[in-house]
Amino acid sequence: MKYPAKTPSSSRRVVVTALGAISSLGNSPVQILESLRNGRVSFAASDFDPQVIVSPVRSFDLGTFTGSFKERRYLNRGAQLAVAAVMAAVEKSALRKEQLTGAGLFLGAGPNMDIGGEIPDIRQGKIQDDPLMALWILRFLPNTAASVISILAGIRGENLTVTSACSASLQAIGEAFHKIRDGYLDLAFAGGGDSRLTPGAVLAYGKARALYAGGGNPEEASRPFDNGRRGFVPGEGGACLLLEELEHARSRKAAIYGEICGFGASLDGYNVTAPEPAGLGGQLALDKALADAGLGPGDVDAVSTHGTGTILNDRMEAALIERVYEGQYPRILAFKSWIGHLSTACGAMETALSLICMGNGYLPEIRNLREPCSPALPFVREGGNRPSSTWAIENFGFGGQNAVLIVKRYVS
Repeated sequence: MKYPAKTPSSSRRVVVTALGAISSLGNSPVQILESLRNGRVSFAASDFDPQVIVSPVRSFDLGTFTGSFKERRYLNRGAQLAVAAVMAAVEKSALRKEQLTGAGLFLGAGPNMDIGGEIPDIRQGKIQDDPLMALWILRFLPNTAASVISILAGIRGENLTVTSACSASLQAIGEAFHKIRDGYLDLAFAGGGDSRLTPGAVLAYGKARALYAGGGNPEEASRPFDNGRRGFVPGEGGACLLLEELEHARSRKAAIYGEICGFGASLDGYNVTAPEPAGLGGQLALDKALADAGLGPGDVDAVSTHGTGTILNDRMEAALIERVYEGQYPRILAFKSWIGHLSTACGAMETALSLICMGNGYLPEIRNLREPCSPALPFVREGGNRPSSTWAIENFGFGGQNAVLIVKRYVS
């Protein structure tokens, strides 16, 4: 089903004016771009199983971004990464206190799956020892990060915590975009943080047969769209964007990273884990996003794919791209080959990476792509300086939850 394009003049323009990223590639646009240019990654065997490869954020300390505060004990590692990313974006925003008060906050979040780390002694459904803090439940609630950010930054506007699996933080950005475009807000911080580098999370994904687990060279484990792919590599990180109405940004002379111009979301209605094989649900989200932006497939010159490296997801996504863009293919990228799969935070991080690359005219290669699963698609197999102006960012989550965001180079 095709959706009618919106009249561009009927909506307010939304731009990105600050960015916070806590990633395995670095914590600033300069560090991240340098890592992409130089092939620097952090893939390594996990501490708990040498057969399991992970992509950690090294030397992370929340206090560097927040200082000391008593609520820190209520944050699991994924929530800590989200808080750090938002606070980094707040610092870079140069917003006054009264502007922060009215800003919105939209986060993608997932479950804390570190059950063994949080509650190590459970037998027959009962906790055997009770060293737990009084409010230990806060470490398992998805909205705890938003609550802490509100306290630390003084953000008190409209808010939403999205839990739609791997599409969550991209959907959070899309919801914030619509709220600003349609006049409900002038400012909103949007993003997310996640970490699944624990035995509990690895056990869950291993049971679902989605995880790479075979040892070998850690740097070769993540291989999206390659015929030799064997599952995804879990990563971690946090990213946050400050979305702002264009005239509001101009009035305070804010720097602009890019413009968000379309968003779409959908459900597969097919399976609780496997994607719909032809990618029809994903295409529905893409069609909505393009119509929302007033664009057609031929206007897109780069796609940041979900690109997990799993057999089913990559096959579906390649088929979707072949069908939608037939005869007018954009360049195809896969950031998970650089950072691993950040679960609910992948959309926010991949949007941040897309904006950094677009702003610097650089397209990074898809790492470890030796035998592409689709000979038709122009996968980026050698990183280099290539200008691009319009990107589609795709995420597809467990449960058939799909989200697509359209971002453009800002033109005044």
